[in-house]
Amino acid sequence: MENAKIDALLEKFINYVMLNGKKSLARKLMDETFEIIKSKGQKRPKEIFAKALENVMPKVEVRPKRVWGSIYQVPQEVKAKRQLFLASKWILDIARKKKGANFPVLLAGELIDAANETWDAVKKKLEVYKMAEANKAFARFAQR
Repeated sequence: MENAKIDALLEKFINYVMLNGKKSLARKLMDETFEIIKSKGQKRPKEIFAKALENVMPKVEVRPKRVWGSIYQVPQEVKAKRQLFLASKWILDIARKKKGANFPVLLAGELIDAANETWDAVKKKLEVYKMAEANKAFARFAQR
């Protein structure tokens, strides 16, 4: 990815990291995260970040749809903005739930794992794909 696109992704991700309107703290946390990624032997932390998001972004998800009194889980394509939101949410939720270290260390570890297509965030994406595959018989309801 080109740098302008990565910077735009990073700014949006910083907004998701931010709690209680403290953007300067969120920026500081991301800077610390990138320093930790560098210290773990990765040369370009922004590219690791972009690769991690790309690996976690789902292309398909299931959404509930009511048809004739029944509710079906209908697989649908995910729009680009929602892909970024879901990927960011999953990565941040996993990093925030872990215990034992400060947030930048946990986030750096999660980003590196996601870039290598291992660990929890990628497993979450695969769960969504399995759900969509199991309910593909209901795809005919997507246009109604």
